[in-house]
This record gives sequence, structure tokens and C-alpha cells, in this order.
Amino acid sequence: MLIGELAAQAGMTKDTIRFYEKLGLVTGRRLPNGYRDFPPETVPWLRYVRTAQTLGFSLAEIARLGEELRDAPDSAALSELFAEKITLIDARMAELAALRADLDARVGTGCPLRADRPAD
Repeated sequence: MLIGELAAQAGMTKDTIRFYEKLGLVTGRRLPNGYRDFPPETVPWLRYVRTAQTLGFSLAEIARLGEELRDAPDSAALSELFAEKITLIDARMAELAALRADLDARVGTGCPLRADRPAD
């Protein structure tokens, strides 16, 4: 399947597919005329990549875990990856809650960079 058809079926641009190819997320063979030819199973894989991104996985994580994700998408290992991602999200949410509390304490202090300064 040529890159234009792949892009249309996967719902993304040819540039995105070329970028993913540079990252090693997809591979296509070169035809004698220089065009890229991708196997049909690339379409669901690209949709899977998009879903993983939506769930908070970076392209680097997807590239690193690509074989595991591709070969066993319903495995216990995948559930473990999700649990790890949830732990990271929970930690980030706690950090953001602390940051919000700190910012809230600085509102109305006259100097937003000093929480201990009384308002005038």
C-alpha cells in the first residue's frame, strides 16, 4: 500500500507517517520507483499508536515498547504498563495540586513571588 493510501486509511498525513517511519514506528519497503510500500497491517498499528498517544504514552515510549504492544495488545504486560502510567499521572496530579495550592496562597499578597508578604 502506498503512503497516500495508508495516510487516507489511517486518518493522518503522509508527513506524519514519514515521521513515524524515521522513529521506527512503521517500516515500508522501497519500490523500484522510490515509492514507499507498506503492508496492510500498518493501518491498525497506526490507529493503535494514535490511541496510545491519546492515553498519554509518548512516541518514544511507543517506539521502545512497540514489539510488545504489537505482538500482545491484550496482555498482562500491557495492563502493567497502564498501571505504571496511572501511577505517573497520580504523582503528576499531586504535584499540580501542590503547585495550585502554592499559587493560591500567593494570590492577593501584593507580590505573587512571595507568599509570606501581607496584602496592602
